[in-house]
Amino acid sequence: MISSIADLRKDYTKETLNESDVDPNPVQQFQRWFDQAVKAELPEPNAMTLATASKDGIPAARIVLLKAVDDRGFTFFTNYNSNKGKELEANPQAALVFLWTELERQVRIVGRVEKVTAEESDGYFFSRPHNSRLGAWASEQSEIIPNRDVLEQRLATLKVEYENQEVPRPPHWGGFRVIPHEIEFWQGRSSRLHDRLLYCRQGENWTIERMSP
Repeated sequence: MISSIADLRKDYTKETLNESDVDPNPVQQFQRWFDQAVKAELPEPNAMTLATASKDGIPAARIVLLKAVDDRGFTFFTNYNSNKGKELEANPQAALVFLWTELERQVRIVGRVEKVTAEESDGYFFSRPHNSRLGAWASEQSEIIPNRDVLEQRLATLKVEYENQEVPRPPHWGGFRVIPHEIEFWQGRSSRLHDRLLYCRQGENWTIERMSP
């Protein structure tokens, strides 16, 4: 039996991370690691911590799901009126962290944030199941409600209203894209001497530097 949280430890021995082995483009390197996480059948490999801060610098973090990645950045979707939506409106900077424990890997991403186009938000919204689209209307995300019955009643009303009809995208719902200027790849190593490779954007190019663990 573990007597203390401090006694919890694990030695990392699965892989190495060398400058000679990585892609010069960090988005392509991310895609390589992400594909390996999917192939390994990890639970929700697209789950990521999203860290934001208010205009006063008060931090907040929560788990959201990555829904697209390309050379433009990393995209997720939310209610723009939610706490994170308001924070990103006031302070459009964010950090993302992916943790793939079974592969002993992390990826940390820092960048500025912009809203995706209405067309991109529509494209994802209309790919969602019918009830998920209704849920975007039923939930006033981050608002205080008296009980769960409020949500259930809203959803029931919406199911009747949109029975056999297309559910439109709410105007307050859409995507954000994190446009990275820094991406760090972390591979666990033995004796806590982990591999950390940091990509930093320099104009249209990226530099790669090794960081001490």
